[in-house]
Amino acid sequence: MTRNAVLGIGNILLSDEGVGVRVVEALASRASWPDDIELIDGGTCGMEMLDQLEELDLLVVVDCVRGGRPPGTPVVLRGEAVPVFFRTKLSPHQIGLADVLASLELTGRAPRETVIVGIEPESLALGMELTPAVGARLPELVDLTLGELERRGLLVGAVG
Repeated sequence: MTRNAVLGIGNILLSDEGVGVRVVEALASRASWPDDIELIDGGTCGMEMLDQLEELDLLVVVDCVRGGRPPGTPVVLRGEAVPVFFRTKLSPHQIGLADVLASLELTGRAPRETVIVGIEPESLALGMELTPAVGARLPELVDLTLGELERRGLLVGAVG
């Protein structure tokens, strides 16, 4: 059986910074999930995530991604773009997640494939709500995340 995970990361106390966690919450509210897909609220994850992320077939990371685009612009990074994501400081959580993935790589237990689903934040100011620019696109981020799972045959039809 394959092991796959959707990891939503972010600090929900800093408005758009919490978008990854909000996507995982939205996904978890759907009826049911296949046993081979784990939804992980990673919050402001660090090395404690090692066990959950080791030897995955697919890791989909959902986070805010700063790249100079207009606020609310969705971003999907795959393949060769993923290592570039970790070399450039685009998200406040990259350092912790990069350390986790590097440690897994060194031990031969890294995810076989990693995809980043993100959105350009408008604000990282103190606040529990997403800004209108990002909040309006939350359903699209959920759909992009589901699409990454569907294109690999992990979901048959929509999750309820």
